[in-house]
Amino acid sequence: MDFIEICKAVILGIIQGITEWLPISSTGHLILFDRIWPMTSSPEFFEVFKVVIQFGSILAVIVLYFHKLNPFSSQKSISEKKDALELWKKVIIGCIPIVIVGLPLDMILEDYLSGEFVIAATLIIYGIAFIVIENIVHKPTMRSLEALTYRTAFLIGCFQVLAAIPGTSRSGATILGAVLLGCSRYVASEFSFFLAVPVMAGASSLKLLKYFLKVGMFTGGEWLLLLIGTFISFIVSVFAIRMLLSYIRKHDFKVFGVYRIILGIIVILYFGFLAG
Repeated sequence: MDFIEICKAVILGIIQGITEWLPISSTGHLILFDRIWPMTSSPEFFEVFKVVIQFGSILAVIVLYFHKLNPFSSQKSISEKKDALELWKKVIIGCIPIVIVGLPLDMILEDYLSGEFVIAATLIIYGIAFIVIENIVHKPTMRSLEALTYRTAFLIGCFQVLAAIPGTSRSGATILGAVLLGCSRYVASEFSFFLAVPVMAGASSLKLLKYFLKVGMFTGGEWLLLLIGTFISFIVSVFAIRMLLSYIRKHDFKVFGVYRIILGIIVILYFGFLAG
């Protein structure tokens, strides 16, 4: 296995682990990195690679929130078990829009909207949205997951559908939607994490199935790259989640909006210059 390819897998795992949970678009960053320093494997493998390494990010959420998400823990009271089941009901309701609309839409749009300038546009548009929304929304009405209603969970899921366009950011869309609907930043972020578990697991499984049916099994080297990328994604995701939750206790999301705008402008200048 080429050492350079292993280095790329490590870097892509780091990018996935950081950008999946920060509202700055993991898919957009992975695609941009591949445009600048592409993997030498087939385009089909990279398409499945950037989705499958999300399993590492999912595992980080499960590990960090295992007790909170587990309704069968013997260490929980009946009330706590009920709260965990209620949380899963809200997550399932929040996943309905992405299952009905988002996943089919993602499969259609993926081949047509993965261009650099589309990513740049969505980075900038949602960057502006973060700044504007932080300026107009001040007093959240839902400060706990228990206060989150089923209606709100469904509407947050509707915002998640917007992430079918590369560069949008799944976490960015759901967090923006949740804040607009009256959730605190902390509740918005945590619910975004929980929504990601079934959504990303489903997307990764579908991508694997599609690849196996079209191309066949991975080679030994491809399995190694996937394992490395997934492991690195898991480790980095643990730190990224903790960092984000610690940060938003005292700060807002404007810094991510500024970052998105700056990155979007850089992408336009960089690829515009190359294209010229």
